[in-house]
Amino acid sequence: MAEVIRMPKMSDTMTEGVIVAWNKKVGDAVKSGDILAEVETDKATMELENYVKGTLLHIGIEKGQSVPVDAIIAIVGQPGEDISALLSAAPAAPAAAAKPVEESAPAAPVATTTTAATHDDRLKASPLARKIAEEKGIDISALNGSGENGRIVKRDLENVTASTTTKVAAFAPSLGESFEDLPLSQMRKTIARRLAESKFSAPHFYLTMEIDMDRAVEARARINTSSGVKISMNDMVIKAVAAALRKNPKVNSSWLGDKIRINHHIHIGVAMAVDEGLIVPVVKFADQKSMSQISAEVKVYAEKAKAKKLTPEEFTGNTFTISNLGMFGIEEFTAIINPPDSCILAVGTVKEVPVVKNGQVTIGNIMKVTLSCDHRSVDGAVGSSFLQSLKGFLEDPITILV
Repeated sequence: MAEVIRMPKMSDTMTEGVIVAWNKKVGDAVKSGDILAEVETDKATMELENYVKGTLLHIGIEKGQSVPVDAIIAIVGQPGEDISALLSAAPAAPAAAAKPVEESAPAAPVATTTTAATHDDRLKASPLARKIAEEKGIDISALNGSGENGRIVKRDLENVTASTTTKVAAFAPSLGESFEDLPLSQMRKTIARRLAESKFSAPHFYLTMEIDMDRAVEARARINTSSGVKISMNDMVIKAVAAALRKNPKVNSSWLGDKIRINHHIHIGVAMAVDEGLIVPVVKFADQKSMSQISAEVKVYAEKAKAKKLTPEEFTGNTFTISNLGMFGIEEFTAIINPPDSCILAVGTVKEVPVVKNGQVTIGNIMKVTLSCDHRSVDGAVGSSFLQSLKGFLEDPITILV
C-alpha cells in the first residue's frame, strides 16, 4: 500500500521547508535510510531520510518550492499502484519559488557637451576680444560683456585666465540604476521574526566593560606553544563566561511570561555567520568542559555550520549566548538577545592601546564587552556582578584553567 511522505518538523521553530534538491526521481527504488532530498529549514539545510521501502511514485513539490510542515511532498509505493486517491486528498503544490530577478532602470540618456564656437554669430564680441581669448585659451562664451548690448570687449578679458572660464563637462553615468531582489531564505525569515520579537518585546539595557587582556594573551600563547590544541581567544571567553555564569546564576535565566526560570545547567550558544544569516550552535555543559574540549567542539560546529550539517540538537537549548565580532576588527557593539535567554554578550577585538599601570603609561591589551540584558529578568546590579566576575577570570586566566 502506498504511503505518503510529509514535510517533517526539523526544528522547534520550523513552520515550513524549502526543497533544495531531490536526490531521487520518480521511478527510483528507495529503501529505509535513503536520503530523498535536502530541505532548507529556518535553522539549516538538512537531509530528508526515507523510512519506507518501495518505489518513488510521485513528487509533489519541485526544487525551490516551500511547503508547510506536514504537507505531502512525495508518495512511495509499489510500481503501477493507483495513488489517485492520495493525490486528490493532497493540496495543490504551491507556485514555484521566485528566482532573483535583476531589474535595470533604462539607462540615462547620454548628455552631449557642446562648446560654443569661437566665431559663433550669436556671441557678441569685438574682433580684438576674440583674438585675445583665442591666444589665452579663454572660453569667451562664459564671460559677461560690459560693452554695448552685452558685447564682450578687451577690458572684459584683462583679468581673466583660462582656468577661471573652463567649462566642466556634464556628468553622464556609464551605467543606469539597477537592483536585485533576493528571496528570503527560511533561516532569514526566522532571524527577522525572532529578533524583532526579542527587540520589541524584551526591554533591553546594555552594560559595557573594558577588560585587561594582557595575561589572557600571554596564557593563550603559552598554551598554543606547549600543547597540541590551538586555543582561540573566543574559546577562552566561552570558558570564562561559563565560570562567571556559575557564580551569577540569575544571568543564566529565561523569561517565561509568568515566571523566571533559573537554569542550573550552562549551555552557551556561540553565534556563527553563514551565507544565509546567523546560526547559534550550543556548547552544552560548558562549565564542565576543559578549554581544549570547548575549542574542539566549536571547530566542529563551525565546519558543520558551513556545510549546513548541524542537527537540531546542536543548535537548540542555549541558556546564554555569545556574539564575537573581534575577528573582524570590531571594537565594540551591542547584540540583540537570543530568545529564550535573558542575556547575550557582545565581544569586541583585543586591541593594543596606551594604558596607565603603576603610574606609568605603557601599551596594554584591552577588550571591550557589552552585556545586553532583558530587564524583566535581569537587573543592572545582577548584570554588573556578572561582568565583574568575567573580568576577574579573564584578567587572571589561571583561575579558569584549574
